[in-house]
Amino acid sequence: MPFIEPITLTAHGVRLVPLELDHEAGIRAAAADGELWNLRITSVPAPDEARGYIDTALKSRDEGHRFAFAVIEEASGVVLGSTSYHDILPDVKRVEIGYTWYAKRVQRTHVNTTCKLLLLTHAFDTLGCNVVGWRTDNFNIASQRAIERLGAKKDGVIRGNVLRRDGTIRDTVMYSLHRGEWPEVRSHLNYLLSRSHGL
Repeated sequence: MPFIEPITLTAHGVRLVPLELDHEAGIRAAAADGELWNLRITSVPAPDEARGYIDTALKSRDEGHRFAFAVIEEASGVVLGSTSYHDILPDVKRVEIGYTWYAKRVQRTHVNTTCKLLLLTHAFDTLGCNVVGWRTDNFNIASQRAIERLGAKKDGVIRGNVLRRDGTIRDTVMYSLHRGEWPEVRSHLNYLLSRSHGL
């Protein structure tokens, strides 16, 4: 039995559903909003790469080390982006949250906070994880600040870690949140959402 079973998670008008091939058009449209694939510090697919992006995610799901979700606007059914559990380690009950990106129009809204609350709640309260981690490009300052706002702690930097899409080699900044820190972080995320968009 896989550590992470297919599940739909919903809150505050946002729905996370397992990423499937029928999300291809939505993934393409969401990535096109802001031409996100042109950012060298992200892994957002170009429109003509949407099918390959989903194929790779599904292969990783079958192999047990990544579980990707489509982020859906509940009211309209429109795909807003994607996020994943990855580097899944069932033996130590650890997952990371990443491969996260959203259409430009919903960046800096309640969407990201809602997704993190859903994924963290499922990881800690349902899967029984001991640790949830994040990793990001050393030049992706916005991502680092967003992770830190969640309450995660910086573990360090892995130098010369992976290739960027432009062929340069990135340093990777690592963060984590431990089970004992989760109750306070959950309260903080709920507080942020209560102040956001009247939620």
